[in-house]
This record gives sequence, structure tokens and C-alpha cells, in this order.
Amino acid sequence: MTTLSHEELLRYSRHLTLPDVGLHGQSQLRDARVLLVGAGGLGSPAALYLAAAGVGTIGIVDFDLVDRSNLQRQILHGTSDIGRAKTDSARARLRDINPHVQVEAFGQRLTSANALEILSKFDIVVDGSDNFPTRYLVNDACVLLGKPNIYGSVFRFDGQVSVFFAKQGPCYRCLYAEPPPPDLVPSCAEGGVLGVLPGIIGSLQALEAIKLIVGFGQPLIGRLLLFDGRRLQFRELALEKDPGCPVCGEHPTVTRLIDYEAFCGVVEASRGNGEGVEITPRDLQRERSHKPNLLLVDVREPREAEIASIEGARLIPLRELPSRLGEIPSHAEIVTHCHHGQRSLKAREILVGAGFANVRSLAGGIDAWAREVDPEIPRY
Repeated sequence: MTTLSHEELLRYSRHLTLPDVGLHGQSQLRDARVLLVGAGGLGSPAALYLAAAGVGTIGIVDFDLVDRSNLQRQILHGTSDIGRAKTDSARARLRDINPHVQVEAFGQRLTSANALEILSKFDIVVDGSDNFPTRYLVNDACVLLGKPNIYGSVFRFDGQVSVFFAKQGPCYRCLYAEPPPPDLVPSCAEGGVLGVLPGIIGSLQALEAIKLIVGFGQPLIGRLLLFDGRRLQFRELALEKDPGCPVCGEHPTVTRLIDYEAFCGVVEASRGNGEGVEITPRDLQRERSHKPNLLLVDVREPREAEIASIEGARLIPLRELPSRLGEIPSHAEIVTHCHHGQRSLKAREILVGAGFANVRSLAGGIDAWAREVDPEIPRY
């Protein structure tokens, strides 16, 4: 057990007087190693509270740079950090909160090639990722390594938290055996998220990590906590271990890490179905200059079109597209577009299936158009 200095005794005095923490529990926190997957909306509050609580070593895996659109919810970072590596920004902020904390930064994408090596160095993993391939990767790596995985997710006004620990209960695959189709669930960039919501869920993840380290209370093992921000309500679902789970079941078939992009269908969705499926912003700009009848179909929601739009685009939200096919000329040359290019691929699939012969999707969506063609269009 690590001895605490006089400064640390004063810093953690409110912990030391808690019957369930005390000097022994605080020493356990100082000796603990917790890895945060992501320094974004969930990772920000989790990192801040774990550092303030005195977790001795905090690892952070994140390959991204701080963007202005992050600042509405990613409270680890400030305006002066825009363009800076998130791991560098996070390290500076956490060291300012608590100089006794060691921060180990991994400024790279977590992949099947490096996940086991990185995760093996830590006692607990806090998953703050925002995509299904990473969630399945983190889950499988934690099961194979015998590590607890503190899961959190947010979307719009709702959140989820659980502790997946295969040694004592179910894993993420016991709850979600198969990922949803990539075009079925919009990302936070497309669907939005209330800025305070990740603060609530990320703080709960930090609480679960502290409980596991110190050994008090009842962790969310075998329980899924659901949060409804609109009604300010919590609900709890009981989870059971699936004997047939391919990774933690009685006869596991997943005994090594796999290609999670392919498993979740992200590779196919992003690449489309071959040549002629997508068009770049600059190519579209050139074609529009000499093809006045080329039809640009915006499949975003009206609230998104109010923020930014490409001049001349016809707004038909993706959810309405099947019932509004009659509004599109049957022999038109069509380019679909959305925010980042995922929904427009689905729209293309619908149009091609309905018999439209010449349909492409704008690669990168209106965001890429604003970056590469028309900087006057607001980005969001």
C-alpha cells in the first residue's frame, strides 16, 4: 500500500473521512491504473473526476485533434486547445487538476493490432468510444484479458451505463450480440447530443471505476442503467450472461481479436458498392458547372438544412424518401448528400433499388463540401 504525503492527505481529506474509502481506499486509488478509451464527451468528465479522486495512473487512447464542435460537451478541452492533440490537451488539464496523477497518452487509433498490448497495462477500462467497432473491440479485448469494461453511451437526450466483467457477469456481446446496420443508427454528429448528457454518463462511469478500485457498493455488473434526460428518469434492466456468447460463453468462438470494421459493416458502408457509387466535392462542383440538370438531393433533416445547405439542393429527408420517390424525375442524374456521407449512401441504395439508374453519393457530405469547395457554408 502506497504511503500518502501530507499534501495528499489534505487533498483527499473528504475521502479519508468516508467509512467506505478511508486511508486504505485512497491508497488503492493511488495504486490503480485506469485506461480511458476516448478523450471526448464521456472521457472528459470521467478523466476529470478520476484525476481529482487520486487515481494514480490514467491512460488515454485518442488519435483525434480538438475541434471547435467538440467544445460544447468535451470539457477536458478549451478554445485555446483547438487543433491540438486531445491527448496533449487532456494531459495538461489533468496534471493541473492533480499533479500527483501520472497520465500515459496513446495518440493512436485503438485497433485489433494494438488493443491487447495497450489494455494489458491497466486494471480497468472505461469505454468512452462513440462507434460500434471500437465498442466490440474494447469488449472482446477486456474479456480476453480478464479486465472490467465500464461501458457508457449517449445519444440526443438518452444515455446508458453498465459494467461488463466476464469473470463475474455478462459482457457487451451478451447484451448486443450483433451490431446494428451502420446506416440504421446515426452518429452523434448526425443525430445530436445535449452537451450536459455526456457529463452525467461519464461521471457515472468514473463512479463505477472508483467503486471497483476501492471495493465498496454494488457495481453495475449484470445491470444496465438507462437515463432519460427529457424526463430526468433512471431505469434499470437486469442482464444475464449468455451461455452461447461467442466471446465469454461456455464455448467461445472468438478467441482472438478480429476485424471489427468489417464485423460492424462499416467498411462496406463507407466504400459503397464499387466504382461510381460516390463523387468527391470537387468533382461535383465541376459537373454542376456543365450539367445544369444534375439533381442534388439533400437527405438530411429540416433542422440540419436550416443550419447549412448547398444552393440548389432539393431537401427530401431520408425517412421520407421511400414515400416521395415520385418527386424525382425517373431519368434524372442524381447526387445524394447528407452531413458526412453515410445517410446519402443509404439514400442511393433506396433510389437504385427503386429503379433510378444514375445515382451517386457525395463523399464526406456537406461537411466536406464546406471544407473543400465553399468555406462560406457553416460547419456543424
